[in-house]
Amino acid sequence: MPYFLFLRTLSIVLGQLTQSRLVLSIVALIIPGVTYFRKTDKLIVALTIDDGPDPVTTPKILEVLQCYGARATFFVISNRVEGNEPLLIDMVNQGHELGNHLTEDKPSIRLSPSEFEVELCKAHSVLSSFTKPRWLRPASGWYTPCMVNTARKYNYRVALGSVFPFDTNIISSDFASEYILSNISPGSIIVLHDTGAWGEKTAITLEKVLPELSKKGYSVVTLSDLFTL
Repeated sequence: MPYFLFLRTLSIVLGQLTQSRLVLSIVALIIPGVTYFRKTDKLIVALTIDDGPDPVTTPKILEVLQCYGARATFFVISNRVEGNEPLLIDMVNQGHELGNHLTEDKPSIRLSPSEFEVELCKAHSVLSSFTKPRWLRPASGWYTPCMVNTARKYNYRVALGSVFPFDTNIISSDFASEYILSNISPGSIIVLHDTGAWGEKTAITLEKVLPELSKKGYSVVTLSDLFTL
């Protein structure tokens, strides 16, 4: 089987098994209050990028986004902001959106309810210097009803996604780009990652994916724009 045909087949199978809209809708019924995608017929998708900022890779990602006129929601880890403030200013000035990804890159599910609330508020305080954050993504994607309620208390909406190409596990831009293009549909929320090797791969992946999405007629926007346009 040719290499790219293999990647496409694997992408479709993994997508249907783990992130089909049926599967995600069932999960959302079990623990409501979390956004995975938008039901729409419009050719519009949201791009989200977690774990930045990174002084080396974030500028590369921003350059690719600017080149193709795409916008993204960057879920920022607040402990990584100090020393990288100009990057967040660039994000906002270029039309991107900042989301709350708490203070550290560790699974939120391991935090007690009070610890989660403290982490949320610390990160919120940092991000509020640049913009008014509206979206929260628990670290590692695991969450509880208590987390959702706490987020709502501070006027956040919790967002995960519907097109996650396992980019933290499979370090291959070929697979990531094939996965996205094979599983994308109107209203999808794409999840990619910044920092280090992940960020380098994300920049390369976006170079491959964004022109193809444009050819298909898709607009790539922030989470807030996905739900208002």
